[in-house]
Amino acid sequence: MLNKFKSVGQQAATKAMAVSKEKALSFRSKNKKGAAKGEKFLVALDIGTEFVKALIGKVNNDGTIDIIGVGRRHQALSDMQAGAISDIAAVVQNCDQALSDAEAQAGVSERQTIIGIAGELVKGTTTTIRVARKSADQSIDIEEMERIIHLVQQRAEIKAKKQLAWEMGGKEVAIRLVNSAIVNLEIDGYPVTNPIGFQGQYVVVQLYTAFAPMIHIGALEKTAEELDLELISVAAEPFAVARAVIGDRQNQNLSAILMDVGGGTTDIAVIDDGGVQGTEMFGIGGRAYTHAVEREAGVSFDQAETLKISFGANQLPPQKRPAVEAALSRTADVWINGIELALSEFPKLDNLPHRMFLCGGGASLDMLMERLEGDDWYKNLPLTRKPSVHLIRPEQVVGIKDTTGKITDHTYITAMGLLRVGLDTKQFDTNENSSIREKLDRMLSV
Repeated sequence: MLNKFKSVGQQAATKAMAVSKEKALSFRSKNKKGAAKGEKFLVALDIGTEFVKALIGKVNNDGTIDIIGVGRRHQALSDMQAGAISDIAAVVQNCDQALSDAEAQAGVSERQTIIGIAGELVKGTTTTIRVARKSADQSIDIEEMERIIHLVQQRAEIKAKKQLAWEMGGKEVAIRLVNSAIVNLEIDGYPVTNPIGFQGQYVVVQLYTAFAPMIHIGALEKTAEELDLELISVAAEPFAVARAVIGDRQNQNLSAILMDVGGGTTDIAVIDDGGVQGTEMFGIGGRAYTHAVEREAGVSFDQAETLKISFGANQLPPQKRPAVEAALSRTADVWINGIELALSEFPKLDNLPHRMFLCGGGASLDMLMERLEGDDWYKNLPLTRKPSVHLIRPEQVVGIKDTTGKITDHTYITAMGLLRVGLDTKQFDTNENSSIREKLDRMLSV
């Protein structure tokens, strides 16, 4: 009898969700207008553990993007786990509300969407391959480079599968390529930015690739389907942050460590001379700090979140401050250890960049910045000097400008980076004179 009542309850909940979704989608379709002829738009959907963020960007003829619509909705505790969707129906509802707000502000409804993916099982690394050409005196063309790149991607996939199988205790996991980008090219030991037309015996390609488990990608694809969106790409979120900072190669010599501290994970990307050397993720984000306060103070999660925020704003009553500070400090110790471990996974670099840039809601906790700046955690890493730590500002994102006035801090950087990845993927004809290197990067879009 109990199972019967449960079944009836589940059916009612499913029906209610369907009705709610139908009403929301109807609202979006009735109250928004489509793009005028010749106008191009993109939607970025950052489905985070704590918040869903939706951005609508207008693509300009010069290859820049103007953000014209912003939406954000809070996620419940059970909706996401460590950056991955755990309740598709609830996440769909949150996304729809965020999209409705963005569309209402933008005055347009756009279906072409780029969605971010995070989580500890998303693997991003740089693979190097040396190819001996059969005819050294023949010029390299696009078709040959495409064959070489596909070979690198295949080897990178084998490597990612082995790594995931090891982490899962021997269990084989189905994965799919989500992002790929050229880091470095050499012909017979000579570095080149445009390999087309060169002759030579050996081609060395360094390629960044990111793979994600199919179960996570499938959940995102289902979410897009339920929202009636055209999913043009799924992007590893640390890669999106890197694209936000590098942009259109104006910063091609940039070397930095980028960190996106979200609600469920901390995502790290290392950039060396404008190329993404790799990405690492681990499951400690803003919610880990809240759970620590929850356990220490013996309060509910919502009350613990309020205490955490009050502590950060220096508004906590003196009698409560020691317990909250102790809980946060212990979690920060574990977080710092996670960063040190993640950065030790880049042995190919002789020296790690000393500049660190943070974004994401979790980075709003001042204690994290203080730990990175004040402790000696970096001394066992190949850093030539103490890191300088900064928050990424929206105006630092290359080629993307907010026209709404709503993006004022570091919490929207990942979503802005997703717009940049969407621009790369969609291959808008914004510049007829784009370089061969840009064409190769576009060829890598998945």
